[in-house]
Amino acid sequence: MDLPFTRVRPEGRLPEAQHPGDAGLDLRAAEGVTVKPGERAMVPTGVAVAIPDGHAGLVLPRSGLASKRGLTLANAPGLIDAGYRGEVVCAVVNLDPQEAVEIAAGDRIAQLVIVELPAVTPSFVDELPLSARGEGGFGSTGQA
Repeated sequence: MDLPFTRVRPEGRLPEAQHPGDAGLDLRAAEGVTVKPGERAMVPTGVAVAIPDGHAGLVLPRSGLASKRGLTLANAPGLIDAGYRGEVVCAVVNLDPQEAVEIAAGDRIAQLVIVELPAVTPSFVDELPLSARGEGGFGSTGQA
């Protein structure tokens, strides 16, 4: 799949996979940001992307940042619709209770995964078909 990007600021770098076969393209920070413990920040990437119709971009945390430094995405996964052409900006949150996280321009901060979407037509029906799960959710087992 051809996935066109454009720079929206000079610091924008083309996202790339680190290894052959990787599912995600690493997104990089276009500017330095300090994220204090428990705080959120919007980190620009300096790029915009033209996701093809019938697809979506999922912006996911980088597992190493989350496990080693407590930095993850506040809205994981972030969603980029096919019609959006603005700058990709990552909403990060520092979950470490004591240490600030320093993000430098050029640091890999998230990853972009492109997924194909089925055509969906929502409709109301009088009754939903039964399933083995039933109404159980939120960790329940469906038992009283």
